[in-house]
Amino acid sequence: MASYVPRSPCCYWFTGLPAAGKSTLANRVQELLLGHAVPSSVLDGDVLRTGLNSDLGFSATDRAQSVRRASEVARLMVEAELVTLVSLVSPYRADRLAARQRFAPGRFFEVYVKTDLQTCVTRDPKGLYRRAMTGDIPNLTGWNDPYEEPDSPDFVVETPATTVEVAAQRIVHHFLQGAPVRPVVHPSSQLT
Repeated sequence: MASYVPRSPCCYWFTGLPAAGKSTLANRVQELLLGHAVPSSVLDGDVLRTGLNSDLGFSATDRAQSVRRASEVARLMVEAELVTLVSLVSPYRADRLAARQRFAPGRFFEVYVKTDLQTCVTRDPKGLYRRAMTGDIPNLTGWNDPYEEPDSPDFVVETPATTVEVAAQRIVHHFLQGAPVRPVVHPSSQLT
């Protein structure tokens, strides 16, 4: 049986439509990591909008700036030895790629929380879709503003088919499993 060393601190970047379940999943992953004594932190888009990104709107330029700021903070947190869980709609592929490129190889994992629009509209915990339907929100991602699905995410979590618990366990397993340790082969044990 192969043994493993835990992965170095890294960033898991949760992307998807509003109300897809990104924050719920990121928070559950953090709970499980803390249960394994793994230092971690969640950077949630809603929280960032009240502070670091409070000066930004929802134009493509502002969204790119939001992703840039979040990824820079996440990179610093990873360098400080925290597993960093970013929950941010981040609707554009180019912005997510730019975020990935801020990290060393193997330190950034894109998690696409793939939820169909109707499920998001039904959930709508913040009333965003309802407000978009009445015209109060002119550019809600997925409704009247585009969301570009990832081309090759590291994880795809299809909700509601996949439960939060199953998805969170899968991500935590990925982190804890880390990289396989190559067995040491002694010259005397090699076949001739």
